Amino acid sequence: MKILVINGPNLNLLGIREPSIYGSATYADLCARIKEKCDAEGIAVSFVQSNHEGELVDAIQSTYGACDGIVINPGAYTHTSIALLDAVKAVGTPTVEVHISDLAAREAFRQISYVRAACIGTIAGRGFDGYLDAIDLLKLHLQK
Repeated sequence: MKILVINGPNLNLLGIREPSIYGSATYADLCARIKEKCDAEGIAVSFVQSNHEGELVDAIQSTYGACDGIVINPGAYTHTSIALLDAVKAVGTPTVEVHISDLAAREAFRQISYVRAACIGTIAGRGFDGYLDAIDLLKLHLQK
């Protein structure tokens, strides 16, 4: 199994950005935790983080025929990007949307997720554990 973990804008600032919401662990800590799980389970994993919407679209498109699944935290593009939705729909790679914080408990504009319509599931409010849960969800989906 091969997956791509995609993180959108400002996730490179984990550990600095609003630690009361996102915690004090860094983006490097997140990637290390995901890689540790994937290594233990024989899953090939790669990572993309970008603050630029087009680069995220390119990353999604790169999975066509090359990856079994995507774990995506679109960051603020969750609430604005039809382009990410269209890319996930276009490639058909099973995708799980993940958010570190509980969007349902945050501002009203954060209640909207465009990409969710193309995902097999969404995990929010579980911190870094949400990424691990997303990998488990992808595994279950792919074993069907």
